[in-house]
Amino acid sequence: MNRFIDKLSRFATLSENDMAALAVATSNPRKIAARHDLIREGDRPGPVFVVLDGWACRYKILPSGTRQILAFLMPGDSCDLHVGLLEQMDHSIQSIGPAVIATIDRPEIDRIMDRYPNVAKAMYLAQLIDEGTLRAWITSMGRRTSIERVAHLICELYLRARNIGLINGQHLTLPLSQILLADALGMTPVHLNRILKELKASGAMSLSRGRLIICCPEKLVKIAGFDENYLHRHLRS
Repeated sequence: MNRFIDKLSRFATLSENDMAALAVATSNPRKIAARHDLIREGDRPGPVFVVLDGWACRYKILPSGTRQILAFLMPGDSCDLHVGLLEQMDHSIQSIGPAVIATIDRPEIDRIMDRYPNVAKAMYLAQLIDEGTLRAWITSMGRRTSIERVAHLICELYLRARNIGLINGQHLTLPLSQILLADALGMTPVHLNRILKELKASGAMSLSRGRLIICCPEKLVKIAGFDENYLHRHLRS
């Protein structure tokens, strides 16, 4: 299974030639250890990274040494389609746990985009959805309360994981520590832990030792004020 091809197939009708080109481009992935930087802020932009297995994140380190996580990357996600136009990276990308990462060199990605218009369309749409997700995160950081912010991120992660078949029964193995979640939400781990206990007490969800269970989806969605429209799950033509 190539989750990258599966993801792009949801955004455009890919021919056998389209899928074959993507399969060749991602045919030599590397196994990456946990907490390994694929690229760091300030580096020259390199190839397009494709997450085939495992999770990764985008992040920035502030002068104080604190970290802000900017995005979580799941199997099938790709990174930085156009960042090669810039002189240097303005953020870092790191694996969260062990991961399998394919790299597509810039000349190769340019060739694929030129020769396979449906692939190009799908990749552009994927990037637009990434930008929509970033806008949702900005809205959370600026206007949602702490409990709304946590509930919103959990809704998003659960839905994204379900879309790619990572849900096992009624639970999701979430490879994100409370420190990682706190860094994504702009909270301290202590504050986050308090909010997670509040959500558990409400009967909406439970997160313990990486095991996420959505006990009452309707309640969690209501707390978050969650509208999945920004994920554009049904976009395909």
